[in-house]
Amino acid sequence: MQSSKKNIASLTSASSFGGEEALLNLLSQIPDPEIPVINIVELGIVRDVNMISEKEAEINITPTYSACPAMYNIEEDIVKLLKENGITAKVKTQIFPIWTTDWITDQAREKLRDYGIVPPEKGAGESHLHRPKKCPRCGSENTSEISRFGSTLCKSTYQCKDCLEPFDYFKCH
Repeated sequence: MQSSKKNIASLTSASSFGGEEALLNLLSQIPDPEIPVINIVELGIVRDVNMISEKEAEINITPTYSACPAMYNIEEDIVKLLKENGITAKVKTQIFPIWTTDWITDQAREKLRDYGIVPPEKGAGESHLHRPKKCPRCGSENTSEISRFGSTLCKSTYQCKDCLEPFDYFKCH
């Protein structure tokens, strides 16, 4: 059987592509270990899938940060889930191009907001640092950064000055 490699950007817009579509749907069942309200596909960690045969797959993943401690867990989750479905998985970590918050889907951004984490702005780069963050609880922009480093490397901690609630902001990069 000839190998067929698909880029995730094309997978999410294509209507039918056999084994890779089923594989992508399967991988969508794996939550991010640090933010379980979103899955690894909509977070943009899964970059490529390659069905080598009916029983073998190669998955390329990109860490959100080079030192992301969750990557080992994500790799284990992928191997375990695919094994449970009769597929041997080879997981490769792809560090280039580097992961960007622009790869997070719009649906995942809404899930983050509903979960109480302010999602990153698309294409904001470093300019996001000096913009007010809207409180996910009361909607106020009267907020301030408490710490550049939050509960995980990819988040910073803010506090709303109106409702006084702390919240996380998923940093752009």
